[in-house]
Amino acid sequence: MSSLFNQEEGPQPPKVLKTPVEVVANLRQLQQNHDPLIITFAERSQRFQSYVVEVDRDKNRLMLDELVPNDGERFLMNGETFHVEAFHEGVRVAWTCEQSMRISELEGARCYLGTLPSEITYHQRRNAFRAPLKQAELIKIELAGDKLRTVLPGQLLDISATGCKLRFPGNLSNALQAGQVYERLTVRLPFGPMTTAIEARHVVFDEKLSTTFVGARFHRINGQEQRLVERFVYQLQREARRIEGDGFF
Repeated sequence: MSSLFNQEEGPQPPKVLKTPVEVVANLRQLQQNHDPLIITFAERSQRFQSYVVEVDRDKNRLMLDELVPNDGERFLMNGETFHVEAFHEGVRVAWTCEQSMRISELEGARCYLGTLPSEITYHQRRNAFRAPLKQAELIKIELAGDKLRTVLPGQLLDISATGCKLRFPGNLSNALQAGQVYERLTVRLPFGPMTTAIEARHVVFDEKLSTTFVGARFHRINGQEQRLVERFVYQLQREARRIEGDGFF
């Protein structure tokens, strides 16, 4: 089983995508998966969060959700250059916006309207297949550790041989810190529980969903737990390829 993961394509150097097809495809992926955007303005240290809410190639327009915190809107309306960064399944997608955006509305919600970026940076940084779980099949998890006051219940969103994505109800952005190791993540796998330490890599609170998302990598996972993870990912990967009907299996 381990050889399957060794065959996966390793981390790649960053690529600059310039064709409209590539740019639109990646932006739509961020939109469809509700991946958070991290927005920073030139010469300002504060970070803001947003989401892609519409991508229209025919009209060459991009719509972003209202900034959180919303005091970033004044920088946007001043026409300040800003940088956008997002992560999707181990891929870093980033671009710079030097053109002004205007306040608009989509389905009754406040948003910002601008043009599609002429290019984006695409950086595949993960070297292991990450398998997403279907909404109806999300697995219960519990996170505990010396840095946590209580056990945090949540759900597993996706998993790879090296890490996973978790979600927790409510705002845990103060309780969970990027770079911190938490000693006991327990995942209720179909064939039995698996417990290992994780290092939080990204912690993002979605205000509209009142949900905290955590991207993590396994920390000093032992051989037995690693085999459980690989077995589960292998099953998910096989099922995904069966559904796609590519005949690999």
